Amino acid sequence: MAQKEKHNPQSSTDAETYHVPVLLNEVIEWLDINPDGTYVDCTFGGGGHSRAILERLSEKGRLVAFDQDEDARKNLPDDNRVTFIPHNFRHLQRFLRLNGINEVDGILADLGVSSHQFDEASRGFSTRFDAALDMRMDQRQTTTAFHIINTYGEQQLHKLFERYGEVTNAKTLARTLVEARRITSIDTIDALKNAVSGIVKGNPNKYFAQVFQALRIEVNDELGALKELLENTPRVLKEGGRAAIITFHSLEDRIVKVFFKQGTFEEADENPFEIKKRSNPLKQLTKKPIEASAEEVKRNSRSRSAKLRVAEKVSES
Repeated sequence: MAQKEKHNPQSSTDAETYHVPVLLNEVIEWLDINPDGTYVDCTFGGGGHSRAILERLSEKGRLVAFDQDEDARKNLPDDNRVTFIPHNFRHLQRFLRLNGINEVDGILADLGVSSHQFDEASRGFSTRFDAALDMRMDQRQTTTAFHIINTYGEQQLHKLFERYGEVTNAKTLARTLVEARRITSIDTIDALKNAVSGIVKGNPNKYFAQVFQALRIEVNDELGALKELLENTPRVLKEGGRAAIITFHSLEDRIVKVFFKQGTFEEADENPFEIKKRSNPLKQLTKKPIEASAEEVKRNSRSRSAKLRVAEKVSES
């Protein structure tokens, strides 16, 4: 596994333009950083959270930064305490072991799409631009939004938009897309928007944001990756180590909430006459999610939907 390469450090202004870190002060406070510890930033991006962690680490401290987006490599600091892993965080335990790390003191994951990805028209994440239907966070993978729109069956598309985008007329949307692609291939953002323009419900911006969210989640298997990350978390955290996860929509937040509380993805049945003891090595520290302050939302509108949940590894004895 390749270790961090030497790079000329990008200016903090450039990195902040790439992505403004959300809930930065809250993350640092809740991670309760041990200066000599080992920490993982699962979503390095612009490196804002990572830089704040590094500032609190001693020379003995270590930071492991994951990011499957090759563009993120440009933001790496010239710091020998940093190991960069250009892969999806779903393989957390595997790549930590490949780098000689069995346990860590803290894990951070900011699941939001970076400002850079939204603002880079060619990536296809934003409805503001016309571009190819891509939406891949990892450019090495083959599945794109184009593939989904043009090959998924009507039922698959219906369930996809209903579940991942909570699109009100998901069934009609799926049928409309299937009918439209019989006439011509839907290969760009504008082609997609034009194909369904007659069935848009409510605010068009909100409607297409929901459609794009659903496509992005499917392209990148975001919920599957999150579940694997969470399953890996208690395996690699030291006792007393903490995991801080920032989510941006209800699907992600519910998965994190349930796993931190139950140690599983299945919600417990509330039967007052039955007592079930579940083995959960994680203790939920935030019963309610931490949200951005009004001041932060004013500075960074993308923090409005952010929710931070934190859990701590406890003794399994």
